Amino acid sequence: MKLTMFKSKLHQMVVTEANLNYEGSITIDQDLLDAAHLLPYEKVQVLNITNGSRLETYTIPGERGSRVCCMNGAAARLTQVGDRVIIISYAEMTPEEAAEYKPRTVVVDENNDPKSIIDYSQPETTFDLATGLALK
Repeated sequence: MKLTMFKSKLHQMVVTEANLNYEGSITIDQDLLDAAHLLPYEKVQVLNITNGSRLETYTIPGERGSRVCCMNGAAARLTQVGDRVIIISYAEMTPEEAAEYKPRTVVVDENNDPKSIIDYSQPETTFDLATGLALK
């Protein structure tokens, strides 16, 4: 048996662009993909905090440091620039793998700059990305 488990997410991203005429997907700054352990072309679910819409797509790496979050193709109809979204990935795991796996959340600010990383292997501990130190 395989379980579908929460793998990682980017929390509170701000949509910076919406491109209806693109083939599809979501473009995200490669630095943010790396921080959240998301791969280019990985399937993700996008939860729109602003309007409640939910969709599935895949990631496309954007320019490092750009802080881009661009909804492409049909997804651009479900979002507007300025909307806040959660970008979440899941992984298929055996029960044994699931018992050991610890997901990762990258929380960003209003400029899509990483604010903290939540490390679920240490409950209620977040880490400041600038210093690498645990926050209280």
